[in-house]
Amino acid sequence: MKHIHLLFVALVAIGFVGRVAMAQYRPEMLAVKWVKLSPHILAGLLLLTGIGLVFQGDWLSGSYAWIVAKIILMVVFIGLGLLTMREQGQNRWLAFAGALLTLFFIVKIAVTKQVLFFL
Repeated sequence: MKHIHLLFVALVAIGFVGRVAMAQYRPEMLAVKWVKLSPHILAGLLLLTGIGLVFQGDWLSGSYAWIVAKIILMVVFIGLGLLTMREQGQNRWLAFAGALLTLFFIVKIAVTKQVLFFL
């Protein structure tokens, strides 16, 4: 299950970067049905595998602040992703940088199980 979850993490990240490139250079491609649907499907599968990992690893029995932090940061990532896709110019790139930084922080928390960035 862990490897499937990591696959979906990679696909979501690559898909996000690809969609930003499309929005910048070929915005007409964003109207294609599978391009519109794929981020939602991948995010849903990512969420389902994440929930499966939580229950499979029995991580709710101990300290689970890191799981809550990942969920909160995922909401932030989605919000910044929406801004990235809707904004133009410098605002798009600032939101994109913020989304990538948030994604990096989510991965860091997943690896270390520590919520604070300096631990």
